[in-house]
Amino acid sequence: MMVCQFGGSSVADASQIKKVKAILDSDKERTIVVVSAPGKRFSGDEKVTDMLLSCAALAQNEKALEEKFEEVKDRYRDIAEGLGLGRDVIDGELEAVLEKMKMGAGRDYAASRGEHLNAILISKYLGWNYIETEDTIVIGENNKIESESYTNLASVIEKGKKYVIPGFYGRSPSGEVRCFSRGGSDITGAIAARAVMADVYENWTDVSGVYSSDPRYVKSAHVIPMLSYKMVRELSEVGASVFHEEAIAPVVEVNIPINIRNTNSPEDDGTIIGKEPEEKGVVGVSAKGGLSKIYVRKLMFFKESGVRHKVLSLMHLYGIKPCYTLYGCDSISWYFETKQIENIDTEEMCLRIKKEFSLDEIELKKGFAVVGLVGKGIEETMEYVDALDELRKNKIVPSSISLGGSYTTFVIGVPEDRKLDAVNCISERLFISK
Repeated sequence: MMVCQFGGSSVADASQIKKVKAILDSDKERTIVVVSAPGKRFSGDEKVTDMLLSCAALAQNEKALEEKFEEVKDRYRDIAEGLGLGRDVIDGELEAVLEKMKMGAGRDYAASRGEHLNAILISKYLGWNYIETEDTIVIGENNKIESESYTNLASVIEKGKKYVIPGFYGRSPSGEVRCFSRGGSDITGAIAARAVMADVYENWTDVSGVYSSDPRYVKSAHVIPMLSYKMVRELSEVGASVFHEEAIAPVVEVNIPINIRNTNSPEDDGTIIGKEPEEKGVVGVSAKGGLSKIYVRKLMFFKESGVRHKVLSLMHLYGIKPCYTLYGCDSISWYFETKQIENIDTEEMCLRIKKEFSLDEIELKKGFAVVGLVGKGIEETMEYVDALDELRKNKIVPSSISLGGSYTTFVIGVPEDRKLDAVNCISERLFISK
């Protein structure tokens, strides 16, 4: 049995949904499909979820939302007409959503309706059964998937029948509609795959798998045929965005492989996520920009028990949550997203931290990126030496390097304005020159 999830670009309009049907019809093992809300049809188009969130904002500000919601209606009516269902096939559902939003149903409810409406429409087109995730998937605090979600979903799925499930949302423990973070339909697909113990979880999108680097900017980028769960998680952490990293958790515990595939090129094999590849070496190079770095130093800094935690706790009060940490003998450097300090007085913050911990030095700088090399046996292959040599040749000065914190990732700090240069030259050295 296969569980298939189709992202927003794969279900953006009638022509795309017809491709989905052809894919489902091509293999009788594809019996469960999870769908997103309609995404962008072309550059500059608006996603249905964003249209619905605009409606919710109007309602919250006690402004009329009917005109904006008419755009939502037109999107679904155009899809229905293109599928030969008739423009009014889900008008009743659309009106029910509008009335509830006018009554102040809230942001999560509004955001979830894109998937809800699309799943109903697609189930009618396919002639498959519809399952409401609000009745089955329970989402706790911090997007925690409650264990009852798997048994709830499994209990309504009968062998031999076919189902359409809306992605992205469920309910809170107290019963209100609750959404995952954006892109969370990937998570719903993983929950469904685990609930039925699928043989494989197919994640269909608009690219032919996970690439070694971003193909929009890197000429040497190619599809990686196989990745471990850990590698995908760490690629996501350094900027890759093909697959929602939180969607790994439901399937990794029961070893269900994930196959990332392209709706527009279904003949491509895509990327299999599961076991580690047999060969050692770097398989992917990715980068994440928009970072700042805060550096603190004090003689005999770590003699005081718990000082790192205390400094972090104070930084948290200012909204700073670091994503990378590096240690010196008497110092720490933390990288964090620059947007976290957009609305705070950083000078006042640094003075307070310095005074409270009697620091010898504190420095905050903006304009950084991190480049991550991900693969098997990073330390053994020593390809990171080649990467650093390539940066030297291109006069890109690293702000930091980190090896050993993970057995699968080597992280290099670089100036943000040299981020793409760094990824390109490293990729060319590691992938083209082999």
